[in-house]
Amino acid sequence: MDTYLIMVVVLFALAIADLIIGVSNDAVNFLNSAIGSKVATFKTIMIVAALGIVIGATFSSGMMEVARKGIMNPQHFFFSEIMLIFLAVMITDIILLDTFNTLGMPTSTTVSIVFELLGASVSIAMFKILADGGDMATYINSATALKIISGILLSVIVSFVFGAIAMYFSRLAFSFNYERRIKYLSAIWGGIAITAITYFIVIKGLKGSTFAYYPMTLGLEAGADPVILKQWVQDMVMPIVGLSFVGWTIILQLLYIVFKLDILKLTVLVGTFALAMAFAGNDLVNFIGVPLAGYAAYTDFLAHPGMDPGNLLMESLTGKSVAPASFLIMAGLIMVVTLWTSKKARNVIKTSLDLSRQDEGDEKFGASPIARSMVRASISGSETLSKFVPTIVKNALSRQFDQTESREKYEAMGSEAPAFDMVRASVNLVMASIIISMATSQKLPLSTTYVTFMVAMGTSLADKAWGRESAVFRITGVLSVILGWFFTALIAFTAAFVVAAILHYLGIFGVALMVAVAIFVLYKTQILQKKNMAEGDNVDDKRASIEEVGVVISMNESVVDSLAKMKSEMSNVLAALNNEDRRSLKHANESIMIINKDAKALKKGMHSTISKLRMETEDSGLYYVQVLDYLREMAHSLEFISQPAYEHVLNNHKKMTDEQKNDLNELNTKMRLLIDRVTFAISNNNFDELDAIIAEQQESVDFIKDIRKRQVKRIKKGNASTKASLLYFTIVHEYHNILLQMVNLLKSQRDFITK
Repeated sequence: MDTYLIMVVVLFALAIADLIIGVSNDAVNFLNSAIGSKVATFKTIMIVAALGIVIGATFSSGMMEVARKGIMNPQHFFFSEIMLIFLAVMITDIILLDTFNTLGMPTSTTVSIVFELLGASVSIAMFKILADGGDMATYINSATALKIISGILLSVIVSFVFGAIAMYFSRLAFSFNYERRIKYLSAIWGGIAITAITYFIVIKGLKGSTFAYYPMTLGLEAGADPVILKQWVQDMVMPIVGLSFVGWTIILQLLYIVFKLDILKLTVLVGTFALAMAFAGNDLVNFIGVPLAGYAAYTDFLAHPGMDPGNLLMESLTGKSVAPASFLIMAGLIMVVTLWTSKKARNVIKTSLDLSRQDEGDEKFGASPIARSMVRASISGSETLSKFVPTIVKNALSRQFDQTESREKYEAMGSEAPAFDMVRASVNLVMASIIISMATSQKLPLSTTYVTFMVAMGTSLADKAWGRESAVFRITGVLSVILGWFFTALIAFTAAFVVAAILHYLGIFGVALMVAVAIFVLYKTQILQKKNMAEGDNVDDKRASIEEVGVVISMNESVVDSLAKMKSEMSNVLAALNNEDRRSLKHANESIMIINKDAKALKKGMHSTISKLRMETEDSGLYYVQVLDYLREMAHSLEFISQPAYEHVLNNHKKMTDEQKNDLNELNTKMRLLIDRVTFAISNNNFDELDAIIAEQQESVDFIKDIRKRQVKRIKKGNASTKASLLYFTIVHEYHNILLQMVNLLKSQRDFITK
């Protein structure tokens, strides 16, 4: 097998991996609205999306021409150079997209592959210029990259603004209690929505399709020359839109009257199908465009037997090419299988849903100074504007955006509640379809990912999902995602540049090396993904247990479980510290951070749990809050023990003396015995030994005073190092805090149970 055939095989193997990774990121484009609104069962949503992907792939014969001639001028590159460029692009793309998937960050596959092509092409072009002279403009077409950058800016601003405006007026029309108005407005709304989606399917679907060049005579004067279908659609836009609106409105009204059809549900499912179909028909070929271009280059090389691959210019890639239907169908099937099985796809979808859901959600991005400033400015502007709005208008608007009934309904649904309702889901899909359709017809380089994400963010803002409880976190999250998009371009360019340079110097050995690096990165991200999923499942289980098992039982289980873990990790930290076992300390530190996250998750679910105690006395809610506070403080203290201990060993400071080790070990033994007694009391709801436990706590507190005095004497005698003494006092102090908080926790747990 010759070297270049091996490269072609590697390209197609990378293409399969890229397809799997790519759909994990782009799935958010067409699944976000349907899954967020829970318009149907997950299985039904996936079937609709899968049908869209298969049909879109089947009817698409387009190919990503940018892979052949959009970024570089292939007629100035030799076959051997082109293959290195394509390999560098695919290796970089897999690593980059998989990293974004693991982080749960939606990004643009189009932008990534364009800048990877640019980076790899510039890298190889520089070697050519250094060897033979010339200038970069001969080899690179920079206009496409500039279009992509302008497309990013345009799509971000336009999608967010128009999504917010559309959602605001839609909510004014429907309100949050839209069930009351659905019989009057649903047919008209559905007619508008499905017309926009139909237009989107036609305009976006024709791009690159063989049907785009079908001759048409309908609507033309007798004897006139036929025009191609693509041009005919553009000329007949208004009649198509008008007839579609009237037709769909009548059909939907009849279906509602006769079958009581849920028009909003139909709209969301049709929109999901349309976006999935467009993704498969157009964005799908992003992942196979480069390998197919490499295959075309190899075919051209075979057509010139005996030709030196370093002397064969790739003029054949300047022409138009059509992707074989078999490749497209196979690619579509791979994407469908991935859609059903990929956990990383759900991770990316979760990020989008968390930033757009109607309630607070999981604000994992934290807060940033920019977000805080923007929230303060918007609050100030809103208060100023409110002064000029008549009271009667404000009251009317307030009624339309009143969420009291809808929130009560969602709270009653518990974990089955959707992230947002079907009105918002349909607006998301309709506005994304309209913006993408208009951009496609005007040949503007908008990204599907950017449009769908920013429309979702705009609609959530207008729908008052960004309340003062969560606004800074949402804005920080959106800014993080947007910055990630721009970094995608920079990282893609730089990484592809470096990979291409490595391949240029090392040849086939470089290919083997970089493929090995890609496999290693995929392996490491898979481990990280499993770890993150396990933590997420643990948090979800804790929240679910509160809803399904009952507050009292679940609280007991959570506290007992946390105390058992704390007891284990306290001993692990001391043992590892005494043995200067850096690896064990690191592992213990990571485990303690998970304990802290679990305690934080329980605290975050406090509001919904307390709401379930409304029929009880008010004191029960108070004691529940106290239990969570004490548990959180204990977890903090444990982290304040493990982190300094790990840093102490990491920095190679002096070991603890035998006297210090003995003191801490004896204290730890007392603590373990006390935890056992507290755990037994909570597990059995038996608090008869509370006085004995308090007495034992006091003995431990007195012991802490004694060992502090011992350490002070050792310092005066010069028998202890400074760093070891600081760590010793830190550990003893945090043990003291845990002792106090643990007995307080037991008292609050007793009061919570008895009340």
